[in-house]
Amino acid sequence: MKIAITGATGFVGSRLVQRLHGEGHQILVLTRNTAFAHKVFPSNAFPNLEIVAHTPTASGSWQSAFTGCDGVVNLAGEPIGEGRWTPERKQAILNSRKLGTQKIVEAIANTNPKPGVLVNASAIGYYGTSETATFDENSPSGNDFLAQVCQAWEAEAQKVKEAGVRLVILRFGIVLGDGGALGKMITPFKLFAGGPIGSGQQWFSWIHIDDLVKLILQALTKPEMEGVYNATAPSPVRMTDLSQTLGQVINRPSWLPVPAFAIEALLGDGAIVVLEGQKVLPKRTLSNGFKYQYPNLQPALAEIVKHST
Repeated sequence: MKIAITGATGFVGSRLVQRLHGEGHQILVLTRNTAFAHKVFPSNAFPNLEIVAHTPTASGSWQSAFTGCDGVVNLAGEPIGEGRWTPERKQAILNSRKLGTQKIVEAIANTNPKPGVLVNASAIGYYGTSETATFDENSPSGNDFLAQVCQAWEAEAQKVKEAGVRLVILRFGIVLGDGGALGKMITPFKLFAGGPIGSGQQWFSWIHIDDLVKLILQALTKPEMEGVYNATAPSPVRMTDLSQTLGQVINRPSWLPVPAFAIEALLGDGAIVVLEGQKVLPKRTLSNGFKYQYPNLQPALAEIVKHST
């Protein structure tokens, strides 16, 4: 296959590229920073990979690059958990997803022959937050900022179906791997200063990065996969349980909580990402026959810590 990927140099995208490359596929990387992409994917190590300059929110010559591609994976988006949500930053978070996906769909519609499938990222923020509710793919959307972003993001992706292209939307949970959110949590634990964030009662719906990559590959290759799937493990936990399990895995105490006010002072409105959560179950993902390598938290964390740098 030949697969085009936006967000390829990111946490999930780079692991996906490595997997596709290992299986002998051709890869087209669309990136804002071609110099950085060449460092991440040097041509001697990735001979079947092409890098194209990509302006996510604007039309351009990059849109012709989809010719000959079998599928497109759209992972691009401004990070939501880094820094305060100023009005400008909130607009950037929305635009990077809404306009970015709009331009991807526009490019696919104008390609002949068209790619067979668009795999578009979304997030479990679609459902809003709750300490008591349980959500699956059929649950309604929430009404906070992240839910509105996800609704706009998915609405743009849906338009690719008008071009006769199969669409799979994956609502990502918190992705656990060597780096990402877990990388930020492990450091204080190693310094004997780890513990639950906020109340500790918020739900933490997660997925091991290897399972996420496997799910993306299935979405690319299984023609019966269509529509929305939750990209979460089938065993969400509360923040307190996450902290205790992480402490056990790295043999460190997990008794020192991080107070909510400290997170709010640092992130402002963005604190919702870590202080509030949602219990999300992958009902359609499981019914589609997906087999998780890491359905439970302890083995997932143990594997990541064992191989972490």
